Amino acid sequence: MKRKRGLKRYYRNLLIENDFKKKGVDLWFEESDIWFDNWHTHFDWYGYGNDSFKRRKPHLDKLFRHFYLLADLCKKIKTNFQLYVILLDFDSRSDALYLHTPNPNNSQFPLVFENIKPNSTLNNKELIDYIENLNEFEKLYGLGYEDEGFCLLYKKEIGIDFKQKIYEN
Repeated sequence: MKRKRGLKRYYRNLLIENDFKKKGVDLWFEESDIWFDNWHTHFDWYGYGNDSFKRRKPHLDKLFRHFYLLADLCKKIKTNFQLYVILLDFDSRSDALYLHTPNPNNSQFPLVFENIKPNSTLNNKELIDYIENLNEFEKLYGLGYEDEGFCLLYKKEIGIDFKQKIYEN
């Protein structure tokens, strides 16, 4: 198996890079009529975290650092929004940070997730431990594609509260 070059630099950059500044996402929030149709971004495009949790953790740390950066940018939005994270049990490549607002595409707002509960559906012990240490987040669990467990995380004081919307049905 051929060894990948530059991984040391890659993981070092995970600790310090601000993807929103680098890609100009922060400039979007200067527009007065901004909207998001379940916009999301991933932090482990190559799936390195699928090999081991040691490789997944730096990607998760970056994702949650960007959650707070995005929450700060969302203060400029003049409408309701939902800011949340979805983590899959064993698929690091699919872990993502999401932002959703009312939009002209007529996408459902607020989003309602069905069959989601406060009890964990995860089997990945290391991911469970990581999530349990995120005390400031609300956590909801469900089963996704091919019954892979996932966790939806959000903060009550940032955007619309999912729990109220989820359990109304």
